[in-house]
Amino acid sequence: MTQSRDIFQAIADPTRRQIIGMLAKEPLHVNAIAKEFSITRQAVSLHVQFLNDVGLIAIKQKGRERYCEARLEKLIEVTDWVDQYRKYWDKKFDSLEEYLGKIQNKK
Repeated sequence: MTQSRDIFQAIADPTRRQIIGMLAKEPLHVNAIAKEFSITRQAVSLHVQFLNDVGLIAIKQKGRERYCEARLEKLIEVTDWVDQYRKYWDKKFDSLEEYLGKIQNKK
């Protein structure tokens, strides 16, 4: 049974979030990414492959190096999910503000 990978699993890991942050600044080859971590190059490669699988990065072969580029448009899925809860909390805070305003006016 294969496990489906999604964008939320990708950003749940701090190492993958750091890799995304690095690649958002500039494309890097896998060795340059690996140098920034205290884990093995193989472990970094697995994180990079995970990010590639969910579409957050693209890997392009240039000569002998594999360069990784961020594909941040995929994060819109996360933004959409967060926005639905932001609207909920905005309504709750608006109601609280209205309630507190009524209490203050009574004094």
